[in-house]
Amino acid sequence: MARQAQKSVDAPIIAEGQRLDKWLWFARVAKTRTLAAGLVSNGRVRINRIRITKPAQTVRAGDVITVSVYAGVRVLEILAAGERRGPASEAAELYNEIVPLQSRRTTAGEASKSADGSAAPGATSDPAMGPGQGTPVSEAGSGRPTKRDRRVLDRLRSRNDE
Repeated sequence: MARQAQKSVDAPIIAEGQRLDKWLWFARVAKTRTLAAGLVSNGRVRINRIRITKPAQTVRAGDVITVSVYAGVRVLEILAAGERRGPASEAAELYNEIVPLQSRRTTAGEASKSADGSAAPGATSDPAMGPGQGTPVSEAGSGRPTKRDRRVLDRLRSRNDE
């Protein structure tokens, strides 16, 4: 009969390291483990400034990971290995964000301003209103009229027919 090794319940579990793709998934950097492996395979992940292309690369506490994800670059210092993919609050305990993620998305008002702070042509903070109806006037060729625009046009046409 083969002798089975018994694990002591009181013995602490010492994590030597963890697979990179698994850690990225546990830390909620990627939505799925497959996407995490894809990030690594495509060369979008660096460990201690070295580009990694193997998802099975081992990471340990103290390593600094640079990940190019979605809308920006994140620089994370690993504090601990993950045990499971838990809630976001639990995932945040696995790392310290060195450089916070800056989203490239801007609001419509910020995007329409030029470098000198003035509004770009056609993009004003107070849009020109329609003929007494309180509706913004669309520029020619800007797409189909909205339902509200169509109603305004119908009212104007019916006034002209009288």
